[in-house]
This record gives sequence, C-alpha cells and structure tokens, in this order.
Amino acid sequence: MKEKLERYKIFRILASIYRIKAVRILIPIAVIGLVYWEGKRELRQISIGRTFRELRHLPVEAIVEIFAFSLFSVAVMCLYDLLIRRHFRLKVGFWSMFRYSWIANTFNNIIGFAGLTGAGLRTLLYRNSGISASLMASAVVFLSPVFATGLSILSWGIIAGWLPVGELMQEHRWLVFAVWGMALYLPFFVLMQRSSLFAKWFNRGEGRTPWTTVGVSLSASLLEWLCAGVTFWLIAHSVLHDVSFTGIIGMYTVAAIAGILSMAPGGIGAFDLTILLGLERMGFPSDRSMAVLVLFRLFYYLIPWLIGLILSAFELGNTAKRAVDNLDGGSEVPLNVWQRLWRWPGQFRFLSDLGVWALGKLVLISGLVLLISAATPGLLYRIKMMEEILSMPIMRISHLLSVMIGFMLIVLSRGISLRIHRAYVMTGILLLAGAIFTFAKAFDFEEAIFLLIVGLALWMSRSRFYRKGAALEIRSYLAWYGLSAVIAFLYFWIGSHVHHGWFKHLPTADHIHGMFGWRRYAITALIGLAGAWLLLTMMILLRPNRKVAAAAGPEDLGELRVFLNSNKGNLLTHMLFTGDKSFFWAQEGRVLIPYARARDKLVVLGDPLGALELVPDAIAEFQQYADQYAMAVVFYQATPEFLPIYHEYGYRFFKLGEEALVHLDQFTLSGKKAADLRSVRNRFERDGYLFEVVSPPFGDELLKELRIVSDDWIRGRREKGFSLGWFDPEYLKQAPIALLKNPAGAVLAFATLAPGYDEGRTMSIDLMRHRNGTPNGTMDYLFIKLLEWCKEQGYGIFNLGNAPLSSVGKSKSALREEKLASLVFQYGGHWYGFKGLRRYKDKFMPEWEPRFLAYPAWVSLPVLTVDLVRLVSRKVKERSS
Repeated sequence: MKEKLERYKIFRILASIYRIKAVRILIPIAVIGLVYWEGKRELRQISIGRTFRELRHLPVEAIVEIFAFSLFSVAVMCLYDLLIRRHFRLKVGFWSMFRYSWIANTFNNIIGFAGLTGAGLRTLLYRNSGISASLMASAVVFLSPVFATGLSILSWGIIAGWLPVGELMQEHRWLVFAVWGMALYLPFFVLMQRSSLFAKWFNRGEGRTPWTTVGVSLSASLLEWLCAGVTFWLIAHSVLHDVSFTGIIGMYTVAAIAGILSMAPGGIGAFDLTILLGLERMGFPSDRSMAVLVLFRLFYYLIPWLIGLILSAFELGNTAKRAVDNLDGGSEVPLNVWQRLWRWPGQFRFLSDLGVWALGKLVLISGLVLLISAATPGLLYRIKMMEEILSMPIMRISHLLSVMIGFMLIVLSRGISLRIHRAYVMTGILLLAGAIFTFAKAFDFEEAIFLLIVGLALWMSRSRFYRKGAALEIRSYLAWYGLSAVIAFLYFWIGSHVHHGWFKHLPTADHIHGMFGWRRYAITALIGLAGAWLLLTMMILLRPNRKVAAAAGPEDLGELRVFLNSNKGNLLTHMLFTGDKSFFWAQEGRVLIPYARARDKLVVLGDPLGALELVPDAIAEFQQYADQYAMAVVFYQATPEFLPIYHEYGYRFFKLGEEALVHLDQFTLSGKKAADLRSVRNRFERDGYLFEVVSPPFGDELLKELRIVSDDWIRGRREKGFSLGWFDPEYLKQAPIALLKNPAGAVLAFATLAPGYDEGRTMSIDLMRHRNGTPNGTMDYLFIKLLEWCKEQGYGIFNLGNAPLSSVGKSKSALREEKLASLVFQYGGHWYGFKGLRRYKDKFMPEWEPRFLAYPAWVSLPVLTVDLVRLVSRKVKERSS
C-alpha cells in the first residue's frame, strides 16, 4: 500500500510539472528539434522554386480527385459523433450531428492542443441542441481516448511488417520507441474500456462498455486514420507517380505518431519533417516531397477548416435568428421592393453572424493570398494572354498595387476582428481593388474570386462593425510593425527563389524577367512595407479612442457642481475635482459615471451618482459606449449597496479591503480603550500645539507653507492619483484644510478634507502630510481634533480612509486570488504596512465597511490588477491657477 501511495505521489508531482506552461512548450520544441536534427540534410536540399513548379504542373483531374476524397476523409470523422450519439442516447438530428462533427474536427485539426479544441467546441455546439453540459462532459471524456486507437492498430501493422518502413526506422532508431509506444496503447485502451472504474465514472453506472461499442470505437478510429492515409497516398501518387501504397501508409503512420508526440497543433513540424525523411529514403527529391506536404496541408486541413467556418456561421445564425424573433414578437414592418432588396443580406443570419474572429482571419488570409500570388509567377499561358490584352506597364503597376493591398489587408485584419467601422470600410474597398489588380497582373481569377467572396461576406455582416475605435497599446502596434516586416522579407525570399527559369518561353522574356527579378521583388517588398507602415502610423495618430478618456475640464467641473446641488454624492465624489477623471452623463444627464482609462478598460471610481432606480440603465448605457471602443467597464471601490446591480450585469467581485467609518455620535475619549488617545491629546495641548480648520479661499503664503510640508513628507516620491488626492493648489481650494501648528505658529502637519456631498452627513480625510522630525503622536492628535471638530459641526460619519486587503481571503472557500491577497496582508508589512495601517485606524474604534472591485467575467484579474496599479501610480499633473 505504501509503494502505491509513493507511486501516486510521483504521479502527482509529474502532473504538476506538466501543468507548468514552460514545460508544455518545451516538450513539442524538443520533439521538433530532434526531428530537425535528424533531417537537416534533407531540409537543405529543398528548393522553394522547384516546389512551386511541381504544384503548378499538377493536372486538374488529379486536383478534383484529391479534393473530393479529402472532403470524404474529413466527413468520416462524424463516426465519432455517431458513436457518442448512440452510446449516450443524445437527441440530436443526423444533419446537426454532422455539422457539429465537421466544425469540431476541422478546428481541432488546425488548432489542436491535445484534442481540447474539439472537446470544447463539441460541448458548446451540442448545448445549442439542448444537451446538458454535464452529459456532454461525459461524452467528450468517453470519446477522448478513442481517437488514437486507429493509429495504434496501424502501428501493429508496421511491427508485423504489413506496412514497410524499415529503412526509415533503421536510420532513425528513436522512431522505433515511438511506434512501439503507440502500439501498446491498443491493449491499454481495451482494458480501460472494460474496467469497472471506467464504467462507474464514464458510463453513468450502466455497466462495462459493451464489446460492440469497443469494436465500433476501434473501427471508427481505424477508418479515420486509413482515409487520411489514403488521402496522403493520392496526393503522393499524383505528384511522385511511382509510389508504394503500403509504404506510403506506413510512413504516414510513423509521421502521425511523431506529430502526436510533439503536441503541436496539427502535428506541424514533427509530422512534416518525418514525411520529408521518409520520402527521401524512398528516393524522391526534397522539393517534390515538399509539394506533397503543401497539398496535404491545403486539402486535408485548410480547405475543410474554411468550410467549418461557414458551417459554424450557420449555428451562430440560427441562435441569432431565434433571439431576434423573440425580440420582434413576430411583428413585421411593410417594406417596398428596394428596401427588401437592400435588407436581403441581413435576413440570412447565418452569413450576417459569421464570427468577426473568422472574418478577421479571412481578411488576413486574403492579404497573404495576394502576397503569395504576387510572389509566385502565374501560369505561362495566362501571362501570354494578359500580355496581349494589357500592356506591360499596366501589369507591373497591377503587380505592385496587389502587393501593397496585401500588406494593408494583413494590417486591417486586426481592425476587422475588433469590429471597427473604419476598418470595415477600408477593407471592403481594398478587397475590391485587390480582386481587380490580381486579375490584371496575370489573369489570376481564382484569387480574385476568393477576395470578392470575402468582400461579400463582410458586406453581409456590415451591421457587426459598429465600433468607432479600439484601445491598442504601442506594444501592439510595434508587434504589427515587426510582423509586417517579417512578411515582407518572406515575400521577397519566396519571390526571388521561384522566378528563375519560368519566363524563358515568352517572346518578351527579357522584360518579364526584369519585372520578376530579385531586385524587383526587393523594391516591391519595400514599397508594400512602406504602405503598410504608413497605414499603421495613420491608425496610431488618428485613432478616435483618444477622446474616450478626455479629462474633465472647467466646464465639466462646473456641471458637476450643479449636479451635486440636486443629487447626493459619496465618499469618493470629492476626488472628481482633481480633474484627472472623465465624466459620462447617462440617462439624459441624471446619472454621472466618473472614470479613467487603463489600457483597454474604463475604470469607474466608486459607484455611479444619481437616483438608484436609474443606475441599472445607466450602466447598460455606459457599457454600450465602452463597447464602441472595444473596452471593458470596471468598477473600483464599489460599495455593498450596488453589488446586486453589478451582479445582474454579469460582474465578478474581488474584495479590495475595508473603509474605516467613525460614527461621531459614538466617538468619545472616555473609557479604558481611549486611554492612549487621551494621553496624546493632553500632551499636545499641554505643550501648546494649535489646531485650526481653515476654509477657502487660501492665501498664497499658506499654500507655500503647505507645499514645504508636503515636499518634506514626499521626499522625492511620486504622488499617486485616481482614487487619491494630490498636492494641487486648484484641488486644495475646493474644501477646508485642517492645520496643526507648533507653539511658534509654524505649520507642522495638515490634512485636507473631502465632503461627502450628502447634505452635511459625511466628511472624509484626504491628503495627510507632516514635516520630518515631528513629535510622536502628531497624526494621532490631528485625527482626534478633526473628529471632535466634525462632531461639533454636526457631521454624523467621519471616514478615516481605506485599509487595503483588510479581512480579505479569510474564508476557506475564498477565491485563490483573495487567499493570496490575505498572505500579502499578513506578511507584506515590511513593504506595504497593510496590517499596521489597519491596526492604527482601529485605535479610533471605526466601523469597517467592505469595498470591492467589480469586473466582467472575461477580464483577467491579474492583468486587471497590474492595470489598476499603473492607473493609480500614473504621473499626476498640477493645474495652473
């Protein structure tokens, strides 16, 4: 028993190590590196020019045959969904099941991640048909180990000698262990399926998996891998001609095992390099082998995935159409013929609701298609035909413009994904122009049709592009600058390697050779890159989201004063007079939402101001405003009263700390608890210290003296802002200031006050500054006198300020982040003094009221925390009088 436990501990340690992201990244890198080391000689022999030539010479009949069978091979994978539909009695129609299968499998082929992509998509898609998430979780777990069984059966075929790959495995001995490991998976799978533990966990207590189900599972997986192998054989046969069927299937099996071990999406890297090694051992040149790989990736992966994108649009469309029908209530507005014609695309919701992510990727692919088309010479008969129709200068200009448009489409694809209206308009124009110029340069009608189809999909989805802008940091723009430079280099490299020897059959060969020489490609790449960089620079300088965070000016502050005459404020309202916040007036000016921008977030300070019944609609209005600029709305220092409202809008909460509120009618210095405070007050009064509260306007001499005290207290540190006040003369003039003077009349310490704008009920403390070398208990005495003065003035509550992370994460059921914050509060005193601050304010016997951070569920809390720290620590500016 002890040995079993030890093994279990080791297993847990290994699992924990694997969960580390760096380790998960290193494993595929190590496998790809190993394969590259084994096949570096073959890689050096690849000629990109000869590879494209092989692709261009493939017969049309062979392309049609490969295309049809590759679609059939992908369709075979629906047997997996047929299996779980039968085993778990899922009430889903066959056509719906087929669509779900195609979408999940094609996305999983492209993105991969050990089947997690397909599992997540299956759960999401079947949920649209009313299948519960818990039932789909069982189905997905049941299905996950089935996928590799067909590959395991084929591995036994290699071991038995039916699928010969001897030369490949003899030269690269490490592949023997990979094949044997995959082969041993088959008996492990069968034993697992027939075990009582598997039956208890995944068969819903209905007994062991029947032998028929096990047999169907193995057959489905075997058929999938066989069809994929036959697809690869068809491509290899069309390009290489004299190839052995069993040899190709065996080599494909070994390559697929290497791809699975690499855990890279689609096995990219390890699979491809293993194929190159195998074909080289069969005596085929590396450039022709690369052509086989390119065609296989295109027909088995990319084209089915594009079809999957369209099928997923059907699912989005059906959901959206039901939602619209529910909203419309079946009412129809009479339309004339032209109105019906114009609104026709919007009625096809499966196109209008094509995900903006997919549209962005289609635009990106369109840009790449233009560049690849320009970098690779067209077919000779087409160039001859275009040469007769158009003059050479027009073909050159079309070639150059298509390259520039390709670069610009790549840049604009990000704006399409962010639903920016200006990006949509510019992209539509460029797609149309790109179709014209790519047709004019070499009669490339295939590329032109593809661009027009993407443009049509954009037009049909035009209602989704409503945003005025998006928040992008300079780092994002720098990344796009770098990406466009890399693409320009790849364009130059591909173009300069494939042009040689292609145009010698034309009468004007010298002219065309000059047009497509390496110097021409270099010049074209530089011009296209310059155009893309110019577009990026214009997007930076002219991005409209700057005004979304414009600080409040004198007119805005005047409106704030008028608003507060008829509406109550809160404990943070006085901070709005610092001038670093923006104001959003909702509900026709009856609700005020003060905020500041932190990267792609609009951070609201406190709760909205206005009548409580108007706040929910005001939040929805502000969220819609933020969404126009692709930003999230976050509420900082939210109070418990407003949490139910935030919860209704899908917000999560993180406790920031607690606010120390002293009820002045209960505050007294009598009794045993206040003995220390009485002692401090008596000592300072006996020594002749003076307390005074002065009201604005203040004289220049007083402000200069306060500046000296403030600078002495700051000692070169940067002032913080947003939720805190800072020494700004214009801000200090808004409220009274409490002064503590020494017997000689010099200001020793001061504290600015912040009214609650709630009809004289609440007063808060704001800035607290003192000179260096002040007597012990100086701030205690200042607080005591402030509390007594506020009590005399008729205030009910005095706010001593926040104790960050106070009482956070104490419960065993608290969030992981809150438990971490609790550790910072307990043991971070050396750096932050959180615990000491709580203990200090406790001397004045306050009532502690919690404060929260309300944030959308999709926002990362660690990233949000960093953004908030940067916001509060942002450099503040003093306003001129």
